[in-house]
Parts: sequence; C-alpha cells; structure tokens
Amino acid sequence: MALGHEKLDVYRLAIDYVAWVYQESNHLTGFHRSAREQWLRASQSIPLNIAEGNGKAGDADRRRYFEIARGSVFECAAIQDVLVAGNALDKQENRKQKTTLDRMAAMLSRMGGKGYCVKEDPAHYGCEKVDGDNDTDTDTDFESDGVPGKFYQ
Repeated sequence: MALGHEKLDVYRLAIDYVAWVYQESNHLTGFHRSAREQWLRASQSIPLNIAEGNGKAGDADRRRYFEIARGSVFECAAIQDVLVAGNALDKQENRKQKTTLDRMAAMLSRMGGKGYCVKEDPAHYGCEKVDGDNDTDTDTDFESDGVPGKFYQ
C-alpha cells in the first residue's frame, strides 16, 4: 500500500528531480561547493514538504507546506541559473530541467489553492465513510427546507 503523497505526480517528479540533482552535483567542487550544498538542500525540500503537507489535516497547514515546496522549486531554478553563469551547468540541460520545475510549480500552485485536498481511499483502512471536513459534526447538515442528506459546499 502506498502512502498518499507517493500517489501524487508532483511528488514523483520531485523525487526524479532530486535524483538528477544528486547526479549533476557530484562534479561540483571548489568554487561551486556552496551552490552544490544549497542545491541539494533546496531539491530535497520539494518532496519532503509535499509529503508533509499532504499529511496535514488542516487546509491552512497543507497550503503552507505546498507553498514552501513551491518556493524551493523556484530556488532550484535560480541555483541552476547561477551554475550556468559559473559554467558549471549546461544551458540546454538547464532549460530541460526548468521545464520540469515549471510543471512542479504549476501543480503546487493548484495544490496550494483553497480547498484542495488529497486523501487516501478510506477502503484501504476498512472504513465505509469518512467525515472529510475539519469540523466536529458528522456532516448531517440540513438544507433550509429541513431535508437531510445534502451537504453544504
């Protein structure tokens, strides 16, 4: 059984990106050593914050972690630019990976939007129904006409 964040396309893209950063950063030494450390840290921050955010119950907490991950995406893009300027990263490889970074940023922007939620299927845990919001009731709200069964959106 996979955890919820492992099912997300953006998480899988982030893991692939981290693997690429590890590979590319192996040759960064000397003058580029500080950029290497910053790049590794920023690239790791993306999937770590996606996973943590996806595990949060509250919308505000979830959004905050997705926004942090998105910020790390932009930080990685800037680090790549710095490495290109220092002749430590190929311009074409930079453009190729920025396409991936742009895609992740777009996904994280949507995920950070109000009301976005990724949840696992309750059937995995033997549950029939889960109260999906963060209030204390059991979602037995009534329409103004007193008819039960319709939830307010």
